[in-house]
Amino acid sequence: MIKRFLYLPLVILVLSSCSSDREDAQEQFRERRQAILERDQQQEEPSESAVVEEPEPVEIAPDDEAADASPEQSGTTAGDKVVGVKDGDTIVLLRNGEEVTVRLYGIDTPEKNQAYGQRAKKYTSDLAFGKTVRLIINNKDRYGRTVGTILLPDGRSLNEELVRNGFAWHYKAYSKDQNLANAEADARRFKRGLWQDPNPVAPWDFRKEQRSGKSSPSTANAPIPAGATKRTVYICNSVNSAVYHYDSTCHVLKRCKDEVIKTTEAAAIREHGRRADKTCTP
Repeated sequence: MIKRFLYLPLVILVLSSCSSDREDAQEQFRERRQAILERDQQQEEPSESAVVEEPEPVEIAPDDEAADASPEQSGTTAGDKVVGVKDGDTIVLLRNGEEVTVRLYGIDTPEKNQAYGQRAKKYTSDLAFGKTVRLIINNKDRYGRTVGTILLPDGRSLNEELVRNGFAWHYKAYSKDQNLANAEADARRFKRGLWQDPNPVAPWDFRKEQRSGKSSPSTANAPIPAGATKRTVYICNSVNSAVYHYDSTCHVLKRCKDEVIKTTEAAAIREHGRRADKTCTP
């Protein structure tokens, strides 16, 4: 019994020592664990002196800049308004606030002082003036005019319509367009427009004759009726008129807004290139 009491302090001392050692070990474990956590955190966080590279911004061009395809470069323009008609084959477009003179490609209409010249101009005006059209550019001529094809709002070619309806010739010297060739053949066949005349003069021949001062061969040597050198007739001195009248009171002649010229029938035929008006023929 006495021995048991002697060993008791020793047991208590041993147990106390073991408990202290366990607490010390746990504390050291916690310290090591905390050190490991702090080290990992430092590796994950960038240092204050580290430079963080940001991606460069990508510039996106506005739609109007990205689609900046010049009509001159592409060969076509859209949305041009016809603001002027100089003659049957020459018009004026309003494009980007500027007026552009356009010579219709592959065709030649009668001159203003030639038969059907004014009618061709009126036909062009009726179809295109004030309309928004599309221009297909071909080239530029020696006068600086843009040469091209005009597409009307309904998709028809103004160039072809003029030829098809007898208000223009296919200008074969400068164009091999088969559509224009077919349109002229069609107009000739059905005697449309200028093809109603027995001997229509091509505009290029007319200009050549005007420059040389010669009369048109189709009128200079035209046959005249008997008594035409003495018979008096009346003509309207307008480039839009292609006839002469026997009666000065003819209602057609009264619509003339220009000077009425009194001349012989022979002169009316050969010098003015007119034919007899059938409306008021006696």
